[in-house]
Amino acid sequence: MVLLIVVLFIIFSISKPDTFPTLQNFRILASGNAVLFILALGVTLPMAVGKIDLSFGYGVGLWQVMALVWQMDGLDYRLVLVMILVGGAVVGVVNALLIELAQVDAFIATLATGQVIYAISYAVTGGTQVIDLKNQRSESFNKFGTWSIDRIPGSFIVAIVLAILMFVVLEYLPIGRYMYAVGANPRAAELMGIKRSRYIYGAMITSGMITGLAGYLLCARQLGNVQSNIGPDLLLPALTAAFIGSTTIRPGRVNPLGTVVGIFIAVIGISGLLQMFPGSFFLTPLFNGLTLVAAITIASLASRKRRNKATNKIPSGKNSGADGDKKE
Repeated sequence: MVLLIVVLFIIFSISKPDTFPTLQNFRILASGNAVLFILALGVTLPMAVGKIDLSFGYGVGLWQVMALVWQMDGLDYRLVLVMILVGGAVVGVVNALLIELAQVDAFIATLATGQVIYAISYAVTGGTQVIDLKNQRSESFNKFGTWSIDRIPGSFIVAIVLAILMFVVLEYLPIGRYMYAVGANPRAAELMGIKRSRYIYGAMITSGMITGLAGYLLCARQLGNVQSNIGPDLLLPALTAAFIGSTTIRPGRVNPLGTVVGIFIAVIGISGLLQMFPGSFFLTPLFNGLTLVAAITIASLASRKRRNKATNKIPSGKNSGADGDKKE
């Protein structure tokens, strides 16, 4: 997958040398896809514990609407951020309760939750755009969405920091190993003394809060013009990036660095194709759909290969006994 990024970059750079391999194009892509980057990282956490959260695509739409509506109602933008993070956590708790307490399949539970969130978004907006005609939003809030360091978009920096934190937690801390254990075999994890529910709740709540942060940043970039139906468009690309992530770095297992690779493949691929074939907007859903199918297939094969390799390493009972006798 890393090699694929290099190949795609070379192909598009040769085809469009004046527009594709430029700093300006990088800044545009980084700024325009930072929210997608954050969402892909958010969906990676539930996948680490063996669950898929489909509500985030609808949640990001609701939270970017509420980020503006609450400010138009006179609330401070910092308080709004706290409220959105708490709201995202509540959505995560609801998803976790449905999955763990009611024993509803995660796919069905989070899809149903997403539809309820979608309905709330439409109820708030009336199905129309929300426009801050009186400039009631804070100027500091606008800067929150447009700040940069050395012309690197701030939202992209937030995504990179989040990816690094997730990498450290999942790869180097016990909580990460426990999450992977729950995702690989929940029953075996419980027999080892790992409280499965604790890590599923934690993954869902954290994912909900990351979704809230993504919605807040998305609203800050819109500069006073939001709509409720923008979130679901980010659902498939974020899932695609996360699934691609499970095919690289650590094949057969979702991981933050792999998700970063998945984001780069999606962004470079779509941007390059649209520059080569301007106006062919059908290429975006086509690329996402085909890439998702390929990623799921490769991830399934890699996971199966990983399990088979682990099984082959386990000696048979007879051989184990004989080896044990020899050691004694």
